[in-house]
Amino acid sequence: MTFLPASADEPVAPAVRLRPEILASPPYRQGRPATADAFKLSSNENPFPPLPGVLDAVAASGAINRYPDASALALREVLAARRGVSTEQIHVGSGSVALLSQFIDAAAGPGDTVVYSWRSFEAYPGLVTVSGAASVQVPNRADGSHDMEALAAAVDDTTRVVIVCSPNNPTSTTVSAAEFDTFMAAVPSDILVLLDEAYAEFVTDPDAVRGFPLLARYPNLVVLRTFSKAYGLAGLRVGWAIGPAPILDAARAAAIPLSVTEAAQVAAIASLELEDELLARVSRLTARRDRLAAALSDQGWNLPKAQGNFVWLATGNETDVANEALLDGGIVARAFPGSGIRVSVGEEESVDKLLPITSRIVELLPAGHPARRLG
Repeated sequence: MTFLPASADEPVAPAVRLRPEILASPPYRQGRPATADAFKLSSNENPFPPLPGVLDAVAASGAINRYPDASALALREVLAARRGVSTEQIHVGSGSVALLSQFIDAAAGPGDTVVYSWRSFEAYPGLVTVSGAASVQVPNRADGSHDMEALAAAVDDTTRVVIVCSPNNPTSTTVSAAEFDTFMAAVPSDILVLLDEAYAEFVTDPDAVRGFPLLARYPNLVVLRTFSKAYGLAGLRVGWAIGPAPILDAARAAAIPLSVTEAAQVAAIASLELEDELLARVSRLTARRDRLAAALSDQGWNLPKAQGNFVWLATGNETDVANEALLDGGIVARAFPGSGIRVSVGEEESVDKLLPITSRIVELLPAGHPARRLG
């Protein structure tokens, strides 16, 4: 007797009782892998290779037969010293998405709701469902940015968590500091607000919200950061949160123990020691992003103001056709059917390959399409 399907196309009904809302939820999908002759611009990865100093630190990090420090104390000490807080106000997890899961689980459960903008980071709905809570998705503005007034208005007696993503993934828009202050004044102080700043290092807009200075003002605010993007450690999975110690303690209680490896912790510390060199790379990427956005605008694209390490093409119903054109031309981007395409800022050579394709795509979009610039 076999318990396996005859083929991958023949699903087998589970023999045990599973939660129907989990079975109905699509799993998180990674960006499509690139072939040898294509550029992978689907996962917002840093295209630069790791610095030698980081690689050396990882190689010397110790025997892998030993468990890592479950509290990531050495890394927390470095981060706490840089931010002028205690180590208890820093929490480290295996990427910012793991931290999001812990905070949601700590605050929300059956009968509760979690409020966030949509479209935003595609992991949010699944994380909320796993917690047992329900999602309240607030539509973005026409330009892909958060509607902060609508987000505040969506908060009610069932709300336990609000997530604000700035820069927003996948639209690359930011929330302004003024908008965020108005929002926080409208949200009850007993509701947890998570400011997801995974792409904060790429922000050049002086009006954009910056989470760190606001922590002393708002006792219900937690700021999330990651080493995956600007610091180029996506493959090692390490992120961190800063906020009030009691809230972070609740997240620590919801965390899977020993999930941050020793190599990841050592690499993060080494990256902070080499931060000037790494942030110089970030400056090169933001300059490349701005050049790419300007070139796309010149082609006739109507783009949101990009502040992440990616741009957003709001191709809507033409997304599948546009994505096929990109794939045929050797560009693997991240398509969201019926919505748009997120294109990461990659190698300089990828820009030269991308622009001729996007020029053809925008010319094929129907007149009046939201992704086409008027005039």
